Amino acid sequence: MVARVGEYKYADIEEVLAVAHTRGEPAFLLMLDAVQDPQNFGTLLRTAEAVGIHGVVIAERRAVGVTPAVIKASAGAVHHLKIARVTNLARTIEAFKRANVWIVGVENVSEAKDVAEMDYTLPLALVLGSEGAGLSRLVRDKCDFLVRLPMWGKVSSLNVAVAGSIVLYAAKQQRERKQRDDK
Repeated sequence: MVARVGEYKYADIEEVLAVAHTRGEPAFLLMLDAVQDPQNFGTLLRTAEAVGIHGVVIAERRAVGVTPAVIKASAGAVHHLKIARVTNLARTIEAFKRANVWIVGVENVSEAKDVAEMDYTLPLALVLGSEGAGLSRLVRDKCDFLVRLPMWGKVSSLNVAVAGSIVLYAAKQQRERKQRDDK
């Protein structure tokens, strides 16, 4: 048996932002800067859906799109998320900033805050960089904040899907705590 699957229909930025508005929550977005591995992308989509991300933004070029391998790696999460594919991530960051969304890059650099020190209750977009190079210079420069995961072992970095999942869960826990405290 052969199934013919149509091309994935990407959302636009307005649709991604509308999800947060519809839910009455501060924006909780994920942006991926040149993530190329389908397994990493699928894993991040699975985690994003599990923590209630409102939408995901990826670049058109130098990044993997939604492919059958990504759909499989996401365990179907891709079907429950709004994913936008944009020409220019830096311009999209500027559009998010105009919509009062704070941009938080995840990067293992000395000037980054420890992941536990960030206020994730703000309307925000978490930005993860490529598997080898991390965030591109232009995207990193446009971030309002940088956070890093402390590393105690001999390995100096984590896989982008692992690091992203850790930060997504840290953000979700903090947002839930604030929701409970506000009640």
